[in-house]
Order: sequence, then structure tokens, then C-alpha cells
Amino acid sequence: MLATNPINYKEGTICALATPPGSGAIAMIRLSGSKALSIGLSIFRSSSKNLSATTMVSHHAYFGQLFEEDQLLDEVLFTYFKGPHSYTGEDVVEISCHGSSFIQQKIIQLLLDKGSRLAEAGEFTLRAFLNGKLDLSQAEAVADLIASQSKTAHQLALKQMRGGFSEKIADLRQQLLNFTALIALELDFSEEDVEFADRTELYNLLATLKSELEMLVNSFKVGNVIKKGIPVAIVGKPNTGKSTLLNAILNEEKAIVSDIPGTTRDFIEDTIVIDGYTFRFIDTAGLRQSEDQIENLGIERTYDKIDQATIILYVCDLSHADDKQMDRVLHEFNDYIKDDSKQFILVGNKIDQLDEIPAHLKEMLELETVFVSAKRKENIHLLAETLVSKVKDSDFGSDVIVSNTRHYDALSAALSAVKQVEEGFNNDIPTDLVDIDIKQALHYLGTITGEVTTEEVLGTIFSKFCIGK
Repeated sequence: MLATNPINYKEGTICALATPPGSGAIAMIRLSGSKALSIGLSIFRSSSKNLSATTMVSHHAYFGQLFEEDQLLDEVLFTYFKGPHSYTGEDVVEISCHGSSFIQQKIIQLLLDKGSRLAEAGEFTLRAFLNGKLDLSQAEAVADLIASQSKTAHQLALKQMRGGFSEKIADLRQQLLNFTALIALELDFSEEDVEFADRTELYNLLATLKSELEMLVNSFKVGNVIKKGIPVAIVGKPNTGKSTLLNAILNEEKAIVSDIPGTTRDFIEDTIVIDGYTFRFIDTAGLRQSEDQIENLGIERTYDKIDQATIILYVCDLSHADDKQMDRVLHEFNDYIKDDSKQFILVGNKIDQLDEIPAHLKEMLELETVFVSAKRKENIHLLAETLVSKVKDSDFGSDVIVSNTRHYDALSAALSAVKQVEEGFNNDIPTDLVDIDIKQALHYLGTITGEVTTEEVLGTIFSKFCIGK
């Protein structure tokens, strides 16, 4: 259960800079706690006459000046949020000032002198969780929302922060609670050898629970891709233009380009956002037989990256595209296509060295093929469009997608416990032993939303937040 008074969250009024450090047009400093308003007003003078703690209206911004004693420090907007109708559930004050680093530091020092203390990392959101404004999975989604670098990551974090994932977990817990209630009746009357629980109903409920948990566990692969970027491995023989293609896609000289075979001996990785999707491109060592030990290590890593990739770009050199070579390319490419979990695009490179694409290459069009000149950056936009279309064909639009490793681990443990319950029923294990596995599943689901947690877990989660959030 929840530890008592973690990191002294009830003690004192906290303050912190809520905008990124450094100079800018404006900055915002936040206070939260029982004395937030009185501390804020102790340095603020409103342009409106007769404004005081009793007359100030919640969720209104007031223009005025900040003073250190009688010395004017800055002109600011002062906004008051009366608890529990605030982010943290406590009284909150936000001071929007000019973005000078000196002004920011001076205001924070004044607030500390007046009785507040500096907030710990993530303490504002921790207070929101402890005051029932957010559950734990929603609180973690706040951090994901701040860190999101693409449209898909933003939408996923926003959906989770608004409670879509929490509602699903609550529904699963309620189904388990209904299940354990039926089992509890049997345990209460165990001496009379009475079965109150309809076994058909229990088996159906177990099947539903297992199916829904499996769906959530399996969605983690998609969620992790959305969060960290869709891994795209660029593979092919040496000197087909893989590194040049990476540079063209990123529009920068990321990889060394040379006519010498085997230049790329290790993978090179970088990300770019295309049409709202983050792609993580991996330029790999050329696939060939080599006597160079270091190059062979790079080739081994290439195969590892192929295994990890969601999309594979197989690059071939069209400047030497005779029938025999193209047959070999297609044969090699088809070896990779056998993996149904991956998306494949054949990239015919170096069209700048051809007067026209030979007619016999049209057979390549039976595969997903894009013809480019990486050197001249021709048709790179077509390749980008093809990548986006591959992503849109994937199951990224599901209502509930798991993207948090902690949630994935808890769901996997809950699924394992439910499978134990099913096995117990199938083997006629005593009801009291089956009940233990049901309670385990409830426990693991409860850790996701924070209904069951510890101070150590909370400390680990919120320590990763920025100060001021």
C-alpha cells in the first residue's frame, strides 16, 4: 500500500521554475501548498485596488508588480488556483515574469525567504497523484507528454493522460473483483462443499481476462516503437549507397561516404520525424564475406539490427543491374521477406547513372520498390511517403496501447497469474489456492494505477520528472 507521507509531500509550500531554465521572453514560477497565496501576495502588488487574499478570485490572472521590500523587481501576471480545483489539488499560484535569468532567480529566492521550499523533481505531479487528481499511470503520461517528439507519441501520451488506459485497467480489475467475490462465497461455505460460482461463467470470464491482457501485453511492441521511434534498418551489399541514402534522408552528412567497400564497419543511427511519425534510421555494414575481423563484427551487428527493425530498406545498385545480378538481389531480398513481423521496401539506387530504368527491372515492381538517386537526393520524398504509408498500415490506431515498460511488466505478471488460475481450475486445484493467484493478478494491475504502490516505486517514477512539473 501507499507509504505514509512520502518525501514529506504534505510539509510546506513548494516553489520551482516551471519553464525551461535560461533567458527567454517570459518565464513562469509555480507555488503549491497551503501558504501559496499568502507567500505569493507578500511580494506582489496588484494594479487593482483593494485586492487581498479574501477578494482574489480563483482561476483569474492579475497584472501587477513584484517588490523586494520597496524595490520594484518586475511587472508580472499573478494567477491563483484555489484547491482542490488545481493541478496539484492544493492552492497553487503561478507567476509569469520576464524571462531574465536574474529575475527568475531573484523571485525564487524571495519566495524561499518568505517560507516556501524548493520542489523536488516531479513533486507537483506527485502531489496531484497523492491528492487524487491523477492516478499513477496518468502521472507517468504527463512525463511522456513533455518528452513527446512526434504527433503519434504526443497523441498516445495525451490519450493516456486523459485516462483511456486507466479506464481499461479499472475495467479489468473490476472483472477480477467480481471473479474473486464468487470464489469468496465458496470459501465461506467450504465445509458444506457448496459451489456458488457457476463454472461456465468463471471460465468465460477467465477467457475474456486472458484475451484482453494478452492484447495489452502485445501492444507494447507498437507502443515502444511510437515512443522511441520506428526502427528502420538500411541494409544491402557494400557500395550500394546505404550511407549516402541515410545522409539524403536526414539531409545532413551523418555517415562517411566512400567508394571503398566496407567503409561502414558499425551501425550509425539517427532519428527524423516524417509526417508526425518518428523514424529511427540505422545505417548498417554492407553484407558480404570478409576476412577483416572488425568488418565481420560490424556485419554481425547488422543482422542484429535487422532482427530489431520494424521496416527494412534493402538497397541495391541499379548501375550494375544486369539480369544475373538482379536475380541475386531479388533472391537475397526474398530471404528477408519471409519474416511476417517486418515491413520491406526495395530501394533501387543510382538511377542518376542510367539513361532510363531498363524494362526488365519492372519485375521488381511486384515488390514494394522505390527508385532513387541518393547522391542527387532524387525521389527521396517518394521513399518518405512509402515509409509513412507502411506505418499507417500498422495497428497504431488502437484505443489502448501500452508504451511504459513498468506497465508492460505488471501486465505480463497479471497475465501469468490469470493463466495460473486457469490451470488451477483445469487441474481441480482447491479454491483457496486459486484465490491466491487471483489476488496476485489484482495486485499487479493495482500497481499500474497506484492503488497498490510503495514509497520506493514513487521515488523512482517521480525522480525522472523535471523540477517544476
